[in-house]
Amino acid sequence: MTLLHPPYTLWHLSYVAVGAALAPHMKWGLLGWTTLAFFLAMGVGAHALDELNGRPLRTQIPAPVLVALAVVSIAGACAIGVAVAAGTTWWLLLFVVLGAFVAVAYNLELFGGALHSNFWFAGAWGSFPVLTAYFASAERLHSAAIAAAAFAFFVSLAQRTLSTEVRFARRNAAEPASARTAELALKLLAGALPALAGALLLARSG
Repeated sequence: MTLLHPPYTLWHLSYVAVGAALAPHMKWGLLGWTTLAFFLAMGVGAHALDELNGRPLRTQIPAPVLVALAVVSIAGACAIGVAVAAGTTWWLLLFVVLGAFVAVAYNLELFGGALHSNFWFAGAWGSFPVLTAYFASAERLHSAAIAAAAFAFFVSLAQRTLSTEVRFARRNAAEPASARTAELALKLLAGALPALAGALLLARSG
């Protein structure tokens, strides 16, 4: 459970729901598969690689287990992506390849950590799920998807900024009022995004 980061995993899976709900036609089955793919790649695979690279969560999970979790989950996500692309549009494979690449490159800090930045976090964990879910349903990107991706980008950028402040305070054995405020803000955002996603899905279910 520590590895999965349940509140934050749900937060970023909410972006998948936002993208799917904004598409012209609501495809519930497709949303289910897309959510599962992101849960595997992001919720399991990316977190396993992140823990493998520096042990930020300080778990005792053996490195071979983390590697196996990452390989199986990311491969599973890619398999889902290929299957969905076969039934919709092969252009979706561009999202599959990019997603797998970023999940590995970002969390293992490849290329000298060039992709391990606030900008890439906001794009990969915020904008990308929105755009992928929308494209999977609509098979093209419209202005609504771009606007929602921008929203997800800036919210994720705020998340990264706040979490950096909290981690810095914890690692330095200090917890000033500003860090407590930042942590509370993160918890509130972790509740707000799933609530927003739920509202959009309920609006499409009528």
